[in-house]
Amino acid sequence: MAGLAQAAALVALLAVTWKPLGDWMARVYTDTRHWRIERFVYRICRIDAASPQRWTTYAAGVLGFSFVSIVLLYLMQRLQAFLPLGFGRGTDGATSVSPAMAFNTAVSFVTNTNWQSYVPEQVLGHTVQMAGLTVQNVVSAAVGMAVAVALVRGFVSHGATGDDEGGRIGNFWVDLTRGVVRILLPIAAVAAIVLVATGVVQSLRSGVDVTTVDGSVHTLPLAPAASQEAVKELGTNGGGILNANSAHPFENPNPLSNLLEIFLLLVVPVALTRTFGVLVGRVRQGVVLLSVMGGLWALFLAATWLAELHPNGPAALAAGGAMEGKEVRFGIPGSALFVVSTTGTSTGAVNATHDSLTGAGGGVALLNMLLGEVAPGGVGSGLYGLLVLAVVAVFLAGLMVGRTPEYLGKKLGRREITYAAVSILVMPAFVLIGAGLAIALPGTADALGNDGAHGFSEVLYAWASAANNNGSAFGGLTVTSDFFQAGLGLAMLFGRFVPMLAVLALAGSLARQRRVPAGAGTLPTDGPLFAGLVGGTVLLVSALTFFPALALGPIAEALS
Repeated sequence: MAGLAQAAALVALLAVTWKPLGDWMARVYTDTRHWRIERFVYRICRIDAASPQRWTTYAAGVLGFSFVSIVLLYLMQRLQAFLPLGFGRGTDGATSVSPAMAFNTAVSFVTNTNWQSYVPEQVLGHTVQMAGLTVQNVVSAAVGMAVAVALVRGFVSHGATGDDEGGRIGNFWVDLTRGVVRILLPIAAVAAIVLVATGVVQSLRSGVDVTTVDGSVHTLPLAPAASQEAVKELGTNGGGILNANSAHPFENPNPLSNLLEIFLLLVVPVALTRTFGVLVGRVRQGVVLLSVMGGLWALFLAATWLAELHPNGPAALAAGGAMEGKEVRFGIPGSALFVVSTTGTSTGAVNATHDSLTGAGGGVALLNMLLGEVAPGGVGSGLYGLLVLAVVAVFLAGLMVGRTPEYLGKKLGRREITYAAVSILVMPAFVLIGAGLAIALPGTADALGNDGAHGFSEVLYAWASAANNNGSAFGGLTVTSDFFQAGLGLAMLFGRFVPMLAVLALAGSLARQRRVPAGAGTLPTDGPLFAGLVGGTVLLVSALTFFPALALGPIAEALS
C-alpha cells in the first residue's frame, strides 16, 4: 500500500504540473519578445536573434556548441591542479584527471549521459563539479529541448511561401538561451532549496571528520549536493556528485526527497507532450503521446516491482523480496519507482544498485533503455524520439492500407522515412557492435565482476547505457581501461549527435512542405487506435532488434 501511495502521489504531482508547465514552455519557444538578460547574451555572443535558421545552420550550432563544450570541460579536468577548491584530490594522488578518463567524462556530460567511470569525491574538486559538470547538466538538457522544438516547428510550418522563410526551423541560440534562462534554471533553483529543506547537503567544505564507536576517525566528504542534485534530475542527467549517487544519504536522505527527485526527472519530459499539443494546435495529439509514455512506464514499473518482490533464491524469499543493493529507507517500491523512471528518461541516476536487481528486474531496466528511452524519455530527446517512432508507425499504417502516409498535415515520403530510420538504427548498431567487440576482445574477462549470463548483461547494459545517453550501470563491470573509456565515449557521441542530426534533417524536410488537408484516407492520429499503434511499434522495433541479446543475458538469468 505504501508503494501504491508513492506512485499515486507521483502521478498526481505530474498531473497538476502538466498543463501549466507545458503551456509555459510553449510560450517560451513562441514568444516574440526577448528578456533583458537574453538580449545581453545575444549582444555579447553577437547573435542575430531575429534570424531563423535552416536545419543545416541549426545543426551546425548544435555541433559547434557541443564541440566547444567538450574541449573546455576536458581542459578543466586536465588543469584541475591550477583550479581552486580542488582539495588536492585526483587519480593516482595527482589533481589532474588522466587523458582517457577526462575525454570520457567530457563527452559523457556534454552528451547528457553523465556516465561516470571514476569516484567523484576522490577525483574531482568542487570547481570542476560546479563550473564544469553542473553547467553541462543545464546546457546539454537545453540542447535536447531545442532539437525537440525544432522538430515540432517542422510539423507546424506551412512550407515555402515564395519568400526565403521556407524550411526554417527556428534559431538554435535563441532556443538554447530560453531553455536555460526561462525553464531549467528557475525550476532547478527552487528545487535545490526544497531539497536542502528535506536534508540534502549543500556545502563547499571538503569533508567533516567523525569519530566512530571504535575510536577511529573517518572523513565524510561534503559537496554542494543539493544544487547538483536538482539539476541532474531536472535535466535527466544523472551524474552524482558523490559515488553512491542518489543512494547516498547526503544526496537523497529520505522517502520525501526520493519522491521529489523522481518527480524532477519526469516532470519536463511529461510536460513536453502538452507543449507539443499546444504548438501543433491540437492538444489531443499531445495526450496520445502522453498515453503511450504513461502506458509503457506503468507496464515496466509493474514488471520491475513484481520481479523484485518475487525473486529466486531462499535468502531473498525469506527476506520478503530482493533487498540486496537497496536502501532500507526506500525499500522495494521506492527503488523500483526510481529504477523504471531513471532508465526510462535517460537520466541514469540510481538509488539502488542495478547490478543487484533480479534477472527479470535487471532485464526490465535494460529493455527500458533499449526502447530508445521514450517512457517518457529524456528532456527533449524523449519527445523527438517518440515523434520519430510515430512517423514510422504512420508509415507502416500507410503501407497496410495502400495510401500515402500523412502525419499532422505533412506527407511522409522516402526522404522523411530515411531520416527516421537513421535516427532509430544508430543506437542498436552501437549497442550490439560494441557489446560484441567487448566480449570478443581479449582481456574483457578481467573487467567482468561476474561470469555467465549476468556477466554478459553487465557488458550489454554498459553499451546500452552509453549509446542511449543514460549513464547508469551494472556496477560489476570495470570500465577504466582505454578500450572502454574510448569505446563508450564514441558510443555516447554518436548515440547523441547522429540521431539529433537525423531529427533536424527530418525537421527541415517537413518544414519545406506545404500542409495538406486531411482526406478520407488520412489515418486519425489523435485517438486510442493510434496510441496503440505507436506503442506497438516501440515494442516491436526493440523486440526484433534486441531479443537475441536479451535471451543471452537477463532472460537466461531470470530462467536459471
